[in-house]
Amino acid sequence: MTLRAVGHHTYGLAYREQIVDQVRKAAEHCDCLQCFFLIHSMGGGTGSGLGTFVLKLLEDEFPEVYRIVTSVYPTAEDDVITSPYNSVLAMKELTEHADCVLPVDNQSLVDIVGKIQHMSNTGKPGCTIKKDCTIISGQGGVVKVEKPFDAMNNIVANLLLNITSSARFEGSLNMDLNEIAMNLVPFPRLHYLLPSLTPLYTLADVSVPPRRLDQMFSDAFSKEHQLIKADPKHNLYLACALMLRGNVQLSDLRRNIERLKPTLPFVAWNQEGWKTSLCSVPPVCHSHSLLALANNTCVKSTFFELRERFVKLYRRKAHLHHYLGVDGMELAGFSEALSSISALIEEYTHLESPLMPNAPRLTIAT
Repeated sequence: MTLRAVGHHTYGLAYREQIVDQVRKAAEHCDCLQCFFLIHSMGGGTGSGLGTFVLKLLEDEFPEVYRIVTSVYPTAEDDVITSPYNSVLAMKELTEHADCVLPVDNQSLVDIVGKIQHMSNTGKPGCTIKKDCTIISGQGGVVKVEKPFDAMNNIVANLLLNITSSARFEGSLNMDLNEIAMNLVPFPRLHYLLPSLTPLYTLADVSVPPRRLDQMFSDAFSKEHQLIKADPKHNLYLACALMLRGNVQLSDLRRNIERLKPTLPFVAWNQEGWKTSLCSVPPVCHSHSLLALANNTCVKSTFFELRERFVKLYRRKAHLHHYLGVDGMELAGFSEALSSISALIEEYTHLESPLMPNAPRLTIAT
């Protein structure tokens, strides 16, 4: 299925009751339901269509439960010719119905896996690299990469393992999942959080000296460790979360934040916009790990490129007839989606303007 319209309007409506039934059965087993995680691709019809249908369904059926979405964005060379339509149409739903979105792009995953394979084959001076341990599973064991996309999928799996570690294991400074949105999303629509993982390319030593630990923090803010093509250091941070696993002391965490602060441009009204967590249990094959989630204006570059690809097709009305032939899909949906992503880009751009020195504040009646 390559059309979002089919996934959303046809299959979504056809399987609505079955989806609700399965979700309710799963929710009944939870003692304290905090969050729903959705993982979907943006380029194809199933992920962009049925995926966003499920997102809205969860909002309707469980309005008090947070919805965190991991969205995999297509590259410009995507083999689905209509992927710009699918992605921009889905973006409107993500902006309106998700509490947090963790964007990941295919090209970043391809580049990371390519570098891992190169280092595993050639070796890197000064590093101990164990090929089978670089990418790990959530089952407590090592994954043997057999299929082309296994390594890419396991990177995203490790992102989710790190973000849920505080809910699954003990720690001196654990973080509830609902705290992510509460602390990192200052404005409702600006809830796109850039994930970066470390270590990615090498297996950490069992004994971690301070120098290696400090490097881990530095890596988390470098563009090479981002799961989306972006360079946050040259844009503006709205907030940032650091989620650590392993034997890391709170003093090390605070020291590294103070060390990095001068190099990370935060908005003037949220200079202390940090959220941290420490989970005692390290990931498999590593003595420690760090996941950074950054609400940064650099994400707008991804949206801008996506909008440009959308406009190239939409200007010529190319392939629109495929969508408009599906019951429930109207031409107005395209213009509304284009307006939505344009407004989102403008909102991020506005935050970088020097004319906005202060955050909007509530007026308290006296």
